[in-house]
Amino acid sequence: MKSSEGGQVLAFFAIALPVVLLPVAAYAVDATILAGRESALQAATAQAAETAAQQINVRALRSTGVLSLDAAATRLVLERALAEEEPGARIDSSSATNAEVSVATSEPVRLPFSVFTDTVVLHAHATARLVAGYETPA
Repeated sequence: MKSSEGGQVLAFFAIALPVVLLPVAAYAVDATILAGRESALQAATAQAAETAAQQINVRALRSTGVLSLDAAATRLVLERALAEEEPGARIDSSSATNAEVSVATSEPVRLPFSVFTDTVVLHAHATARLVAGYETPA
């Protein structure tokens, strides 16, 4: 090794560290935060759909004996349940037909390092069905 080549490795790392390694580390942190937020949004959306699927239309049940959902009550329960679990999320669309609730939600997430973009919008979808019967009591 010649003495004139001794500082080249130091110069390489001085350039490579800020240009390559730090953005990769920031991307890894952003990706981890997004994965956690996405799973929380999906869980909250599924929980809201399951809770809304329990809103039986009592009037229809008494008059026809058919299980169906109360559309107004399902929308209200969806909004409340989602607000409790994920306050920053919003309902993009929801439908309650007969015995099935379907909901699509989204939530903007601000990234701490913003390597490529400042904010990412996450989306989730869940469907729940009202089913007659119950499990045996414990």
